[in-house]
Amino acid sequence: MTLKNKYVNRSRISEAKFREIIKLFCLDLDSVQISKLTGLNRNTTNRYLTAIRTRIAQYCEEASPLSGQIEVDESYFGGRRSGKRGRGAADKTIVFGLLKRNGKVYTEIVPNVAAKTLQTIIRGKVSIDSVVHSDKWRGYDGLVDVGYEKHFRVDHGKSQYACGNSHINGIEGFWGFAKTRLTKFYGIPKSTFHLHLKECEFRFNYRGNNIYHLLLKIIKNKPLF
Repeated sequence: MTLKNKYVNRSRISEAKFREIIKLFCLDLDSVQISKLTGLNRNTTNRYLTAIRTRIAQYCEEASPLSGQIEVDESYFGGRRSGKRGRGAADKTIVFGLLKRNGKVYTEIVPNVAAKTLQTIIRGKVSIDSVVHSDKWRGYDGLVDVGYEKHFRVDHGKSQYACGNSHINGIEGFWGFAKTRLTKFYGIPKSTFHLHLKECEFRFNYRGNNIYHLLLKIIKNKPLF
């Protein structure tokens, strides 16, 4: 039986029930908790949560380019560390992040931290007149040559974490937020990590907003399924 629901095409649940799912999702409850509170089975709950996260990821990808004071950095998620630390650590998912100070963050999973990979994203997501802040990783060498005339760096290798106005404390703060939040899932499959990462991005970017109303508006404009 298909029910009338302006948020879901060919819905099998009522609009009121869907709003309940969204409300509990916004409270950051997991699928087990949402299933118990809504009376829906786990498969149904997971189907809706995946669809909601997919719409969130699409919304984040459509965001306008960043401009102003921009911090850039990479981080490593998941997997057990064995041997090498930091860049090049095995069994980790590499995430590249851009953060506008006092603004939003953008994240992207990358295959490596080579200059070509990182600078392609920067050129696509950061306006050329921005001020870019990074550490001394060689992947950021040459940004000035491609048009980013204001590129400032801190040398973490020499325990330098700020030099005047130059630092990447903001993006590092986001990494801490994301990793702390994701630990509650006790391991996320690589197949769905992208969706959970974008959810972290969304929650961080709109932490001062009522995300329940924002999500309903986003989904109403483009119903699920």
